[in-house]
Parts: sequence; structure tokens; C-alpha cells
Amino acid sequence: MTYELTAQQIQQVLQGISVPPQPQIMVDLQMEQIMPNPDLRSIARLISQDPGLSGALLKIVNSPHFGLANRIASIQQAVNLLGCNTVINLINAQSIKGELTDEAILVLNRFWDSAQDVAMTCLTLAKRLGYQSPDEAYSLGLFHNCGIPLMLKRFPNYMQVLEEAYASASDQCRVVDTENRLLTTNHAVVGYFTARSWRLPEHLCEVIANHHNALSIFSDDSGRDAQLKTLLGILKMAEHICETHRVLGAQAVDMEWQYIAQPILEYVGLSEYDFENLRESIRDLAVL
Repeated sequence: MTYELTAQQIQQVLQGISVPPQPQIMVDLQMEQIMPNPDLRSIARLISQDPGLSGALLKIVNSPHFGLANRIASIQQAVNLLGCNTVINLINAQSIKGELTDEAILVLNRFWDSAQDVAMTCLTLAKRLGYQSPDEAYSLGLFHNCGIPLMLKRFPNYMQVLEEAYASASDQCRVVDTENRLLTTNHAVVGYFTARSWRLPEHLCEVIANHHNALSIFSDDSGRDAQLKTLLGILKMAEHICETHRVLGAQAVDMEWQYIAQPILEYVGLSEYDFENLRESIRDLAVL
């Protein structure tokens, strides 16, 4: 059974969605929707590559209009629930939000590329480690840095600040500490409130809020928040494998990983040797 919304209802629900969609994804989606019989599976695959579109989709399907007992994080499940007409209306609503400048596209390409790579790697790691909801891990990878485009809108020099933050990372200085010092906020906090406004499951929002707070989280031996630790561990391993420190931070060395690697690997039950083999096997499988 699918639930269809009108274009007007979609516009109302989309208030607050301000992470711009990737232009090429929008082109591919427009091409798919003009086919005689649009393929929902292909549409879901394209949407799942873009944080802004995926966030908009999940915000709609998790809205009170549907009254779902539990919030969902699966893009395919959301597309199936909404049906073809609503999804196409969503795509059209997002496409008229305004053109991006070439300069903005160039900067945001770093964000879009990183989001897709980390999401796919999170999915693979979740399956390898036996995590019960690989789709959640994928969504986490896709959305974990959703605060970055919003920070860019507010602070034109944000990428320079982010690069400095990655360069300064240590056991005494988190990536977000540098952002807080220079901008009085950071992309993890903005990402958390964005994810909540999109009605993502609360435990995913918590990981997004804490994704640069791994040392403190894994230093807590109380046994609480096992799900938080597992998802955070998967995310940080994926970021390291995808070399987020190079793509977003413009740094040759992953300073953050150096001080969080040991507690994360111990928690997920991997030796350094095991992890290196896992990393190489993921690369060999052309996940990235």
C-alpha cells in the first residue's frame, strides 16, 4: 500500500530542507521520471546517493501524516511507501529551489562525494560485522556530515576552518573544538538539529551529534549505549577508509583516527591486522 501526497502537501513538509541536491543526480532523476514507466527501484537508488533528497524523503515518510509506529531510515522502504507520484512531486519540488553557482558546486562536490563513499562503506562494514540494520548504517554515512552545507551557507570561509580543524585534531582537541572556537558552533551540532528536523530515528541523530566525540564515548566502560558505540565505530572506520581527512580536511594524515583507532577496534572486536585486511578487501571490491 502506498500513501500519496499532493505537491502542496509536499511543499509544506519540506519547510526547513536546505541541503541542496546534487545537480547531476537531479538530471538523472528528471530523465528517469519522463520514461513511460518510471522505475521506482532506479529512482530509490539515485535518491539514496544524495543527502538532501534522502533527508527530504525521510522527513515526509516519518511525518505525522503517515502515523508510522517506528521511524524508518531505509530509502527504498520510504520510496515504496510513498509511491511513484509522490516521489516525482518531491523531486520536482526540490528542483525548483534555485540553481547553485559553479563555485558552490565545486566546493559541495567534496561533501557529496564523501557522503556517498562513506555511506556505501558503512553499509559494507555493517554487513561484515553482523550489524542487524545495514540500511541504518548506510543512512548514517550519508547524513553524518549534513551540517556542512548549512555551515557553508552561514560562513563563506567554512571549508578553510574545517581544514584547520582536521589539521589540529588530537586527543586534547576535537575537530569540532576548532569550529567552536572560531565560529561558536560546529557541523555536528548543526547536523544533529538538521537530522532531527528530517525526523530521522533518534539514535542516528545522537551518533551524528557525537561523531567527533568518539574518544569520550569509547572511554565510557559502563556498557550503556551499545547501539551508539557500534554505529559510531562503523562510521569512524568508514571515514578512515574513505580518507575523509583528505577529501574534506585536505590533510595527508588522519590525525583523529590516530587517537580513536585503538578503543574503536577493541570495541568492535578487530585487531589492527584484521582492520587493515578489511580495509583492503573493501577497496578491492571497488566499494569506493
